[in-house]
Amino acid sequence: MLSPFVLPPSADAQEAAQKVIEKVHAYMRMHPESELHKCGKMFGVLVVEPSVFSSQYSDNYLAAFSAKLDGSYEHEGFVPPVYAMTDEPIGKSKEESRRLQRLLFANYNFVNGKGESKNLLEIFKEEKPIIPIDEWFSSAVSNQPSAFRLPPSGAGECCAPKLLQYALTHGLKPIALAEFWVGAPSRTEIRQEGAFYAPCSGKCVPILKHVLEGLEVISNQPSVISLQPEVLYEDDFLMVVNKPAGLLSVPGKSDEPSVEDYFKFKISNCKFIKAVHRLDQDTSGLLVLAKTPEVYKTLQAYFQRRDILKRYEAVLRPNGDALLNGANDANDGMIDLPLLPNPYDRPRQMVDREHGKVAITRYVIRERRDDGTILVDFYPLTGRTHQLRVHAAHPDGLNAPIVGDRLYGVTNERVKELKSERMMLHAAEIKFMHPVTSHEMHFCLPFTQG
Repeated sequence: MLSPFVLPPSADAQEAAQKVIEKVHAYMRMHPESELHKCGKMFGVLVVEPSVFSSQYSDNYLAAFSAKLDGSYEHEGFVPPVYAMTDEPIGKSKEESRRLQRLLFANYNFVNGKGESKNLLEIFKEEKPIIPIDEWFSSAVSNQPSAFRLPPSGAGECCAPKLLQYALTHGLKPIALAEFWVGAPSRTEIRQEGAFYAPCSGKCVPILKHVLEGLEVISNQPSVISLQPEVLYEDDFLMVVNKPAGLLSVPGKSDEPSVEDYFKFKISNCKFIKAVHRLDQDTSGLLVLAKTPEVYKTLQAYFQRRDILKRYEAVLRPNGDALLNGANDANDGMIDLPLLPNPYDRPRQMVDREHGKVAITRYVIRERRDDGTILVDFYPLTGRTHQLRVHAAHPDGLNAPIVGDRLYGVTNERVKELKSERMMLHAAEIKFMHPVTSHEMHFCLPFTQG
C-alpha cells in the first residue's frame, strides 16, 4: 500500500477522488440546504485490490466522509462509521459525560494488518494528550493529570481510519488512499475545494500507526539528496548562509540533517553554532547563524524588536477564478490574520480571531504572469510559524497558495507542481546591524528558480 501521508496521491486515487467530488457536487445541487454550501467537509477514497472487491460497489475504491454529513453518519455509497452510535453521549454532569465518552471510545475498535484489535482508549494511552483550543486557558484542564484525559473528540471518525477499518474487516487489500475537501472553504483551517490533504496528526496518526502494522507500506518518496548550505558571509561572530530547500534549519525530531548539524560536523573546533531564526524545511534562502552565545542573544533581541528587515519572494497560484482576495486592482497591501497551532493537526496553523496571536504581513505584487501565477514579495512584520504560507493560501488572505506547498493543500490542477519537489518560497533579503561591529549587514539573494 502507498503511504497515506504521501502527496500528491497516486493517479488511481486521484481518479477515484474526482468521481466522488462529482458525486458530492450532484448531491449539493439536489440539496441546496446542505451544510456543504456553508462549510465543506473532508472526504476520502481508498483504492483496493479489484479482484476481491465487494459487489456492493461498482468501482475499485471505497469512499468515506468525516463524522456526519447533514446530520447522518450513513449515506449510500459511503462506508459506515466504525461504531454505529445513535447520538453523542450527553451527561448531566462533567463526570457522567466523561464516563459516557470513555464508554464510547471503548467501543471504537480498530484492527490492523496483523489481525490485532485495539480500541481508542488503548491506542491513545501512550499519546501526548491534546487540549482543545477553547480549553487552553483553563487552569483546571491544564493541571489535569494525563491519565484522566480522553482521546480527542471525533477520533475514529476521520476518513482514513474509517476506510482502512472497513477494508481490513471485509477482506479487501488496500492499495492507495487520498483525503480531499469538498464544499465551501474553511475560515479557520486551510481547506480548499478539491485540495488533497494528509491525515491529521492529532486524531488520525495514532490510529494509523496501529492500523498499518502488518501492511507493506511504500513511501514512494525520492531518495535523499546530500544538501549543503552555501556560506555567503562569515566572521568570528556570525555566519550568513543560503539554505537549500529540503534542509532543516535546526535539528528536529527525526534523524534528518540540519544546517546546524552541518556546520557542527564541518567545523570541529566550533563549540557554538546556532540559527538565530528559522526557515521552514521546504523554504530556501538567507539564514543567519550565531557563533557565540552572546551574539545569539543579541540577534534574537533584534528579531523580537523587529529591528531586522526580511523580504521573501514567493510564486503564488490563485484559487479558482479569484485572482487575489482584495488585491485584484492593488499591487500591495497588508494581511492581518491571527494564527494559532492546530491542536489536532500539528504542525499546521489555523486562523483564530479569538485566541490566535497577531500575525501581520505586507505584500507587494511584482509580476502577474501569463501562466496564471504571481510573483510576490512578502515582508513579515511578525514571525509566526507558517505565517506566509497561511496568509497566502487562506481565503481571507490572498487566496493564492504558494506553488508546491504540500502542507496547505494541493488540488488536482496543482499536482504537477509537486514534481519539482520544492515549494516556491525563498528568503531573498535580510538587513540588520552587526551585534559587535555595529556595521550594517545587508544581503540580497534573488529567487533564481522563481
